[in-house]
Amino acid sequence: EKASVGSSDNSTITVNDLTCIICYICFILIKSKAHEQFEEPKLEAVRENNVELVQDILKELSPLAHRSQAADELVRILKEPHFKSLLETHDSVASKNYETPPPSPCSFMDAALNNQPVPPDAVRMVGIRKVSGEHLGVTFRVESGELVIARILHGGMIDQQGLLHVGDIIKEVNGKEVGNDPKVLQEMLKEASGSVVLKILPSYQEPHTARQAFVKCHFDYDPSHDNLIPCKEAGLSFSSGDILQIFNQEDLNWWQACHIEGGSAGLIPSQLLEEKRKAFVKRDLELATTGPLCAGMGGKKKKKMMYLTTKNAEFDRHELRIYEEVAKVPPFRRKTLVLIGAQGVGRRSLKNKLLVSDPQRYGTTIPFTSRKPKVDERDGQMYSFMTRSEMECDIKNGRFLEHGEYDGNLYGTKINSIHEVIETGKICILDVNPQALKVLRTSEFLPYVVFIEAPDFEVLKAMNRSAIESGVVTKQLTDSELKRTVDESERIKRAYGHYFDLCIINDGLEAAFRSLRLALDKLSMEQQWVPVSWVF
Repeated sequence: EKASVGSSDNSTITVNDLTCIICYICFILIKSKAHEQFEEPKLEAVRENNVELVQDILKELSPLAHRSQAADELVRILKEPHFKSLLETHDSVASKNYETPPPSPCSFMDAALNNQPVPPDAVRMVGIRKVSGEHLGVTFRVESGELVIARILHGGMIDQQGLLHVGDIIKEVNGKEVGNDPKVLQEMLKEASGSVVLKILPSYQEPHTARQAFVKCHFDYDPSHDNLIPCKEAGLSFSSGDILQIFNQEDLNWWQACHIEGGSAGLIPSQLLEEKRKAFVKRDLELATTGPLCAGMGGKKKKKMMYLTTKNAEFDRHELRIYEEVAKVPPFRRKTLVLIGAQGVGRRSLKNKLLVSDPQRYGTTIPFTSRKPKVDERDGQMYSFMTRSEMECDIKNGRFLEHGEYDGNLYGTKINSIHEVIETGKICILDVNPQALKVLRTSEFLPYVVFIEAPDFEVLKAMNRSAIESGVVTKQLTDSELKRTVDESERIKRAYGHYFDLCIINDGLEAAFRSLRLALDKLSMEQQWVPVSWVF
């Protein structure tokens, strides 16, 4: 019986035709096939691209849908979301080879490790494709004479394919036995190209999601110079100040990480391993024998500094700069701006220019002193005056950020005075000794730390000569004094560089000021990496 849908023979469709189409769609989804008389029937998919097939059928039916009720109903059924989901799920399952694992994985794993015969169905053949020289992103270790996958690097070829797992035993590569030397296996896989077939004994270990974190590196690392790394090609190079994303910290000695800018993951030394390597290496502060970092540059009057943390020097010797966990936060304004640098590099000049340029945005503290005020001095303008006994009492009670003695009088910066500036809504600019950063670099003060670095010796000498000619300064510094400034700047950078958010070489006051202003303006517009302790 025919249902007419048009005047032309080419535009007619029979009910039988529609019935055949429906039956064919049902048939292509799945069919049953009995292998042997005593075996359970195994279900196999006839094809894997049923979604594409149905799309083709819909194209054929579309011109007929508005002229045939049966065709219209079939189009509606084929477009149903549930039916489309069924086809997509079927194709997804059909495209993979699901085989039943052995009933007792532990039994054949124990047999393999004890050199006993392994059940044939325990062995798996895994095929991959690669180009010569391409690293697979996997390392190996030796267990009971067998080569076992030790780690799979996040984002690498093996990790993306998901065919191998940590704990799998590698038996053969392209039909060749691998032996028990991880380096030989790495070279074999590195040189292989095209289709590579691995014969493995699966571990059947359940993978689990590792905690991910972001860290700021405080040292340079080149895996090609590391004799401890299990595979140099799998290592990840980085420089001090780089931000890395840590994917896996299960290994006590080697973490998996990648740069936040992208790229493949690699191995980096863990915190524990690097601590062991650096524990007995002398720090720069221990090697420096030229006196305090911020000692005076000459003259009869010396400024002897004492610090809030009385054992800071001892603390410095034992502090190991390796990794610092950080978090990315939306733009925000810092509470304090901390300028660090050697004496004579222009910290106070930059500080004063900022205060004058925007007094509504920036403020600073008034130092305290135990000396008596001069005739034209008023308390709270240039200095806040206290008696020596009052000041010593506050120092003992930890109310000073830093303090020192000069010409028999005490000078210092009170912590409370910093809070007073912040409470007015201004950014408090601090020009302090670098050891004060241990107190300031917390969520209480949210500092932006800028290191004002001395230029090269010749540039610094020319700047001093120019300042004398223009009348800005009157004293011409000697070569030894200039060299001392350059050396002191280098020591501060080595010892405290892990605290710095920005380094500016002051080879010209105006250029340095513009760089500083630009960096401060960006803080309110760009996301920032801050210590995770500031957030959680």
